Amino acid sequence: MATGASSAKTNSFFGRLAESITRFSGSTAAFIGSAGVVLLWAATGPLFKYSETWQLVINTGTTIVTFLMVFLIQRAQNKDSLVLHLKLNELIAATQGASNRMINAQDLSEEEIRVLHQFFCLLAEKAKQDTDLGQTHSVEEAEDNHEEKLAALRDGK
Repeated sequence: MATGASSAKTNSFFGRLAESITRFSGSTAAFIGSAGVVLLWAATGPLFKYSETWQLVINTGTTIVTFLMVFLIQRAQNKDSLVLHLKLNELIAATQGASNRMINAQDLSEEEIRVLHQFFCLLAEKAKQDTDLGQTHSVEEAEDNHEEKLAALRDGK
């Protein structure tokens, strides 16, 4: 796996450009520059008699910048989200007793996520009932309890 400076060499030109622009766009210099452009535009209003063309310049400029920034922000957010998932996956994989089925949970269907959410709600209920704050429960234990409840319901009917 590439790390550090070597990973920058393996990225595409667009990837490196997008990362540079993303880093710069969040900087103080970018904010001051943008504020300067807006102030310059506002100051030229009387010179252009606040014409429609004068207004169109700022509207067009801000629309184009906003349009492009949406994609850069989404790209950065996607990368950050993936990295966060990888770090969580590493913690799950390294933690004894953690359910490995949670690795790559972001790839589950909405129905699978809903079912897991129900299991974690069961775990939360079990935790509320415990007097020992250090007691832990697993998804598998919640599943077993759920199966026992279903069996009891079937036997009761």
